[in-house]
Amino acid sequence: MAMVITVALFFCGDIMKEYKTVEFESSDEFVEKKSRFIGYVKPVKTQAEAAEFINSIKSKHWDAAHNVSAYVLKENNIQRSSDDGEPSGTAGVPVLDVLLKEGLVDVCVVVTRYFGGTLLGAGGLIRAYSHSSKIAVAAGNIITMAPCKILSVSVDYSFYERMNIMLNDFGANIENSDFADNVTIRFSLKESLVDNLSRTLTEQSNGKYTLDIIGEKFAKI
Repeated sequence: MAMVITVALFFCGDIMKEYKTVEFESSDEFVEKKSRFIGYVKPVKTQAEAAEFINSIKSKHWDAAHNVSAYVLKENNIQRSSDDGEPSGTAGVPVLDVLLKEGLVDVCVVVTRYFGGTLLGAGGLIRAYSHSSKIAVAAGNIITMAPCKILSVSVDYSFYERMNIMLNDFGANIENSDFADNVTIRFSLKESLVDNLSRTLTEQSNGKYTLDIIGEKFAKI
């Protein structure tokens, strides 16, 4: 009796708009005229999560001259920034501007500054905080999220390798593989490719396999 593989898929729909955010919490730093700037970034969903992250960095760097912050939330289009003692408009706003220019949401950045003894001036501060935000965001890895439909398909082991190749060709992001009597693979794919994948699957399997919708979620594409 042929062993069967069950493959579960996530396909992106257009019910909600795609958006960009960062994939994970991270940091990076640089030195400007002996002042040390450390940029921290974290994906957040609420103001409470943003505040918790900001406070955690402030606690970690309680001895720093400044802990400048900014965040953007998708829900209600919330945008906040704080200069944390730096001259008005030279710190929090440049950090926030980087997030807005990148089109990022659900993300919080905190830039810690240890003063090196040399004044940077308004222009120098703006450039330093902007650069800190940019390198922090880059370290967090910018990704695009989209609403996804969860689908499933069952295939024989003899078709499994071909199925994996097909998913790779369509740019699917595999999230989980569970190998038992059946193997369940989860992955995400943009909606515009769903019909093409379904058609390709039908052609390559001579109509033996079809896709079934089992749910939906947001996923990285």
